[in-house]
Order: sequence, then structure tokens, then C-alpha cells
Amino acid sequence: VQLQASGGGLVQAGGSLRLSCAASGGIFSSYGMGWFRQPPGKEREFVTAISGSGGSTYYADSVKGRFTVSRDNAKNTVYLQMNSLKPSDTAIYYCARSHYNYGGRVPSGYTYWGQGTLVTVSS
Repeated sequence: VQLQASGGGLVQAGGSLRLSCAASGGIFSSYGMGWFRQPPGKEREFVTAISGSGGSTYYADSVKGRFTVSRDNAKNTVYLQMNSLKPSDTAIYYCARSHYNYGGRVPSGYTYWGQGTLVTVSS
């Protein structure tokens, strides 16, 4: 299984970005996906998770109402739409695939990780 994240970049506060994570290998729709982020000098933290079917989603309180996770199982891709971005959202964003239908809020719930994509929000 390989995960390829893309879509990061530099954006001003209040702006939007959409991250994509394309998966290859395995039966994509059988597994939950998650997004985590690692701000500069900090530990990796949970952002959002989505179940295999896409019917259930979960968000960290810090992004609730601003970020939306979705997936297209026909394209083996999960998306993270980020709106109303803040400088505190600056981080490397990682997508990950769980070995279950829902991976949870901790990194140990995920088996495969993408390489990360950098999001920088300027004030």
C-alpha cells in the first residue's frame, strides 16, 4: 500500500486549501483513513478520520467547522478541505490508512502513512 499526499502550499490566513491523498494497493473502501499533522517543533496530532464507506467522520476540536474530510472510493482518494485557515494550522499534513474500518484518533491505529505535505498559513 502506498499513499501519496498532495495539495499543500502557502496560503494567507482566512484562505482555503484542499489536500488529496491517493492510495494504491489494497481494497481502499474497506479501511478507514485519517489525516494527522505535525506543527513545527511539536508532536504529530490528530486532525480528522473517515470510515471506509465515508459515512462516519470525526474531527479534532481545533478544526471542527473549518475542515471537511471526504473520500472517493472509486478514485481511491481521500480529501481534506481546509477553510478559514489560521497560522496555527501550519504543519506537515499526513494521510494514513487504518487496518480497520475506523482508525481512531491516535497514530497507532494506522498502518500506512503518506510522505506528508507542508501547509503554511501566513498571518
